Amino acid sequence: MSMALDDTDRAILRLMAGDATLGAAAIGRQLGMTQSAIWRRIRRLGDSGVLCGRRIVVDHAALGFGVTVFLGIKLAARGRPGLEDFERAVTAIPEVQTVQHVLGQFDYRLRIVARDIADFERILRRRIMTLPGIGQVEANVMLSEERLPGPIGQGGRGAD
Repeated sequence: MSMALDDTDRAILRLMAGDATLGAAAIGRQLGMTQSAIWRRIRRLGDSGVLCGRRIVVDHAALGFGVTVFLGIKLAARGRPGLEDFERAVTAIPEVQTVQHVLGQFDYRLRIVARDIADFERILRRRIMTLPGIGQVEANVMLSEERLPGPIGQGGRGAD
């Protein structure tokens, strides 16, 4: 069951999506509300499951990982044991940032960071292609990325 959001809840979510480090006092100043009123709303959004944590964004390039690759993987073998074995093995690879089980041409979509293309090739050959059940693989190198907060919605009218 989804929580009903009012305009103030949506404004708080938009501000937090733009900068998760904003405190209740800063949000309150921007919205003309008290810190305690904002804190109560943030706590309610968290308790209801609308807010499920805060994250920092790591600049992988600043850490020496200049290449991000999205890898589509179609497993050769079907069935539950194949999926579980693959998921267990792929999540143990430190360069794999996300593992998404998807519907479509591929079974999984991975986000992988590497120092450069040669490093990615090493990861692909030595770690990814040796995983259980690997079939077809397609790589897409990320050129740039824009981070968007996602739909927060308006009243009963759907997404922004």
